[in-house]
Amino acid sequence: MPSALVTGATGILGREIVMALGQDKQTWPTVYALSRSQKLNWPENVKQQQLDLTASAQEMAKELDNVKPEYIFFTAYLAKDSEEEATKVNGAMLENFLEALKITGASKNVKRVILTTGAKQYGVHFGVPKQPMEESDRWLADSNRPPNFYYKQQQLLAEQGKQQGWDWVVTYPNDVIGVAKGNFMNLATSLGIYCAVTKEMGKPLEFPGSPSFYTLFDCFTYSRLHAKFNLWAALEQSPRVSNQAFNVVNGDIESWQNMWPKTADKFGLKIPERMFTPEEEDGKMGENGSVMELMENPPLSEFAAERGLKGSKFAKQSRVEQKIDLVRWSQRSDVKAAWDRLAKREGLDQDAFEKATWGFLGFVFGRAYNIVISMNKARKAGWTGHQDTWDSLSEAFDELVGEKVLPAFTPTRRKRSSVMGTEADTTVSILRGRDR
Repeated sequence: MPSALVTGATGILGREIVMALGQDKQTWPTVYALSRSQKLNWPENVKQQQLDLTASAQEMAKELDNVKPEYIFFTAYLAKDSEEEATKVNGAMLENFLEALKITGASKNVKRVILTTGAKQYGVHFGVPKQPMEESDRWLADSNRPPNFYYKQQQLLAEQGKQQGWDWVVTYPNDVIGVAKGNFMNLATSLGIYCAVTKEMGKPLEFPGSPSFYTLFDCFTYSRLHAKFNLWAALEQSPRVSNQAFNVVNGDIESWQNMWPKTADKFGLKIPERMFTPEEEDGKMGENGSVMELMENPPLSEFAAERGLKGSKFAKQSRVEQKIDLVRWSQRSDVKAAWDRLAKREGLDQDAFEKATWGFLGFVFGRAYNIVISMNKARKAGWTGHQDTWDSLSEAFDELVGEKVLPAFTPTRRKRSSVMGTEADTTVSILRGRDR
């Protein structure tokens, strides 16, 4: 029976891969969960082991001496301040890890390596991309752009696989929804805390991002769906899977104009009937907001001429617009005081607010352009997985309650009311605590 190894085992994506492997003991009797420090309660077939991926290959080899995996799920990622540094550090982590397995002789047992990267593959952090994004899209590797560590990792993977005799799969998730405390890019945690604090302050739930993006479209990845894809891709023998990269998103296309009212209902909040001022709709953010210009030449500009868009306004510089700058919002004394009250009253993790990724959430909400990602390649290869994005976000909020990051939602209850002489049932779902 196959053995598996997961790096970044406590991260938002690695954690769910370990849990999925752990729940299928017949297929995966031995699972190595590697992380730098944090330990979790894993199923009995999972062996937790500490490993510093920033160490040298020789140092890692000492820690991996008795580890003989056949399938490797590499999800580790270390955030850095610049793309140049991120490329250097994350490229070295993968390269040294693979070299360590070669030193121990474990690489002879490896059959497939599954590497997790993301939609930065398409330059979504530089501005409007070519839409929809497809795995066959050429890499944005011109010298006028910062390096992309995803490209370096994929080149390393292909080179090492060819030399050592194993094959590989790469996944491109986007705007991941899941739970992992302290994770660098945790959408649900930051959004949930924003909603809970807004309720504590007795205010309506305003969308803090771009007025344009509120009505545009995005594709999300539920961390548990991504884990299922990883397990499928590990054992799938089709040549359509071997040595291939795949988009891995939920399969629906969502908009915050659809999910924001649902989020408000989840937290027992109301949204304004008119969310944005005419000035904000024209791209002029007020004193509480911010605007950041992205690269002068967005990714779409590299595809523009062949698509009849050269010189078009659709291929020009993009912006990140925030109606409410979330980093500044998180630093306000009244906001911090509201969180302190809420956390103490409800017994929440006091540090969750400071660990929330306000800059990341602001960027995700502020992109004033569509993010549409094709799943056609995976479908043609035989993958049929699908996830409703709102369901995944709602489930993540519920899980965060169990982690003591969010206050508990009261059970949905039926309330009798009299309407024009008749009785009607209404459904109420509010946060436990103050009902504003």
